[in-house]
Amino acid sequence: MSDAQERVLLLTGASRGIGHATVKRFSSEGWRVLTISRHAFDPRCPWPGGERNHIQMDLSDVGTVQASLPEIKRISGGRLDALINNAAISPKHSDGRKITSLEMAYKDWLHIFNVNFFSAILLAQGLSDYLIESKGSIVNMTSIVGSRVHPFASAAYATSKAGLAALTREMANDLGRHGVRVNAVSPGEIDTAILSPGTEEIVNREIPLRRLGKPNEVADLLYFLCSNQAMYISGSEVHIDGGQRV
Repeated sequence: MSDAQERVLLLTGASRGIGHATVKRFSSEGWRVLTISRHAFDPRCPWPGGERNHIQMDLSDVGTVQASLPEIKRISGGRLDALINNAAISPKHSDGRKITSLEMAYKDWLHIFNVNFFSAILLAQGLSDYLIESKGSIVNMTSIVGSRVHPFASAAYATSKAGLAALTREMANDLGRHGVRVNAVSPGEIDTAILSPGTEEIVNREIPLRRLGKPNEVADLLYFLCSNQAMYISGSEVHIDGGQRV
């Protein structure tokens, strides 16, 4: 692609796992990838131009997200073809146990929702003009835990993901008239650092394919949903869980 045709993706939660694989997938297809993470850019990340396209931001700080929108637009060069809301946090007890709905303090609920839910709508609101101009797409990263109780995922994490699935439908309805597609991807047990000890029991008991998913498999799905091959898909939550939901 020439610079004039180069598509631009904004990806949150890009520092590891699915986010890391997604940067590599889109970059390999000629996209320019802007990344947002609470961490500084790691020079070991294997993609060109990563540091100048990285925005260090704490998505739990709503004021910072809103104040950073002009800078994001400046860095984007006036173009945005896709927004992938991948950033999420899922705190646990120090021994790895899940934090139940009755245990988590309000401030912790709010912290989790700011990162997992509110940052997604704030970025979509602030960047919608660019996405409308490009007739681009938004993909929200939900989770299998948004529709079932999970032995390790906290109640606040699960609730935020359920809310994000509903938000996806609302955004698809609101933006569809402008030619912008909005979908969600709902992973199951993917082989990343977020997994808890004991996940192998879930694999053997609940997943028909009897294996963990791979980050690059999720990245391939994200790329498909943002590509011209998915031009009539909107308002969908696509599950990638090896059959875990059946």
